[in-house]
Order: sequence, then structure tokens, then C-alpha cells
Amino acid sequence: MCPHGDANDGAHVVVIGATGNVGTSLLDALSADPGVASITGVVRRLPRFAPPGVHWLSADIRTDELVEHFRGKDAVVHLGWIFQPTRDPVTTWRNNVLGSLRVFDAVAEAGVGTLVYASSIGAYSPSTGDNLVDESWPTHGWPGAAYTREKAYLERCLDRFESEHSGTRVVRLRPGFLFKRESAAQQRRLFAGPLLPQRLVRPESLPVVPVPTGLVLQATHTDDVAEAYRLAIHSPSAGAFNVAAEPPLDGSGLAELFGARQLRIPARTARSVLAALWKLRAVPASPELFDAVLRLPRMDTTRVRDELGWSPRYDAAEALAEVITGMRRGEGAPTPPLEPRVAGGRAHEIATGVGSRQ
Repeated sequence: MCPHGDANDGAHVVVIGATGNVGTSLLDALSADPGVASITGVVRRLPRFAPPGVHWLSADIRTDELVEHFRGKDAVVHLGWIFQPTRDPVTTWRNNVLGSLRVFDAVAEAGVGTLVYASSIGAYSPSTGDNLVDESWPTHGWPGAAYTREKAYLERCLDRFESEHSGTRVVRLRPGFLFKRESAAQQRRLFAGPLLPQRLVRPESLPVVPVPTGLVLQATHTDDVAEAYRLAIHSPSAGAFNVAAEPPLDGSGLAELFGARQLRIPARTARSVLAALWKLRAVPASPELFDAVLRLPRMDTTRVRDELGWSPRYDAAEALAEVITGMRRGEGAPTPPLEPRVAGGRAHEIATGVGSRQ
């Protein structure tokens, strides 16, 4: 039971960014939770479906009134984030950072007891070697990439928020890479772009898988991280929690998913190719984001398992295999971020500028 709610009533929860990869899984988890009395999904664009018990609210965290929507709620889960337009960091800063600050201020003004914020492994400072890092590792991010800069900056903002608003329990979940079948089309649009042939995600099509040296991914199924959010809402614990399934995926693990051999390529070569494709507007993911990924630490997940009682149902390979299957089939979900096909298809993605639009 949510520690700030009425034990006979259940928790009243607001989920911001409820139609995305994590949000849709969290709504499903909360809808099935008898300890949750009401769920308000705050989104910019209304979807074509609603899980049982979910009330949709159309609001833009950058500009719209939030305080009145938060009053009387027990918990606000802030998942709202945009990756695009990657070529316009001012726009992502306004949404991700300034919008988040408006959410934090509204939580405080409305007297919400619990704020659960979607941080990320990307907030962590670079690490070398195979040592695991716990939640005390510095969170200064990688300065070259907008995503990691924004995540790190908000960690500092939450430090101040906690010192000024001791009556609000603040939880920061720091997951690794998150995958599920329904997110396949969105993740293809966000990171691979419109020029990725579907045949390349067929295992039988790749005799070898090129893997940059040093690449290791801590992946988690999105449904599993949604369960960590659900547990965090009810738990009295505060602070940061690393969330990731084991074991991490290295080059050999990635190649095994495709039934292929691993072809190791120098990270510098991989970056040069990506930089050329970025310059040609062939991919939406920047070479600076690639730099950040190679420098991510490997997280220790002891705290989330011990304090929240979290345990993933899927291992990292199963989570990634599911999104690969989804890409092969062009799968998605009936929400604006997860739609399997945007209006105009891949031709529209190219015409509007890869990485240039939300």
C-alpha cells in the first residue's frame, strides 16, 4: 500500500508520459494492482486505447497547468521524455529539463507525497573496467550527448528538490536499455532510422554481426522495469535504484541472438561510420550518443532486489530478442509514440529530416 494514501482507498497515481515504452507497461501493471485506486495518464497526444481504470489527461508539461491535476494524488511518476529531434538539443532541453522542473515544482505545490522519476544509466559518469557501480557512483553523465547531459542535470535538480521538500519522498529509478515487442517500431524510428531494412533483423540474413569493441549492454524487459516502478510507488524507500537484468550482453551475446558470428570492429571505426551516416542524415542517433554508450558503467542491482523485492522475469537476451522480433514484424502499439507506422511511412521520416522532428 502506498505509504501516503488511505489504506482503505488505495493509491491515487499520476503517470506522466503514459503512452510510451515504459508508460504503457506501467499502466498495465497499475491497472492490475488492487492497491491502486485511480490512475491518471498525462500525455500530450491522446491514444486510441485505455487500460481498465485509466483516465487520460491531455497536457503539455512545458506549458500547461499541472498543480490542480496533482492535488489529492499520492504519487506522481514522471516518465515524460523525448529523444527527438536529436539535431535540435534546445527543443529536447525545453521538454526534458524545463518540463521536468515544472513537474517537480507542481508536485511540491500540490503536496504530493511521492515523486518517482525516470532517471537512467545514462546519468552516470563514465567508468572503465568491469567493476560494478552502485547508486553512489557520480552522476555527471557524458557531456558530449544531449541525453546524458539532460539526465545528469536533472539529478542535480532533484538533489536540491530533496533538500527543500523533505515532505516528498523522491525515488529515482536508473534503468539500463529497455525493450519490449510493442516498442519495436518506435525504437527503430528513434535509433536506427528509416533506412534500416527489415531483412537485416532476420537472424538468417546475417552471417556475421559487427560489434564495436567495448560494447556491453545492460538490457531489461520493459514490463520488468514497470514492475520496479510499481513497487517503488508502494515502498517507503527513497533514493536511487539501479534496475537491470542479468547477464549483460556483450558482443558474443549479441551475435548469438542472430545465430551469427561476432565481427569485432574498432570503436573508432564504428564511430567514424556512424558520424558519416549522421552527417548524411541517414540515421537519427548521433555519434556523441555512441560515445556515451561506450562509456556507461555496469550497474550493481543489489539495492532494488533487496529493498524493493524486485526480480526480473526476463533476462537481457530475452528482452532484446523480443524487440528484434518486433522490428522484423513491424510491431507497435495503438499510442502516438508506439504506432507501428507513422503517417506517410518511412518516406515521410526521410522527407521531414531524420532526427529533425519529434
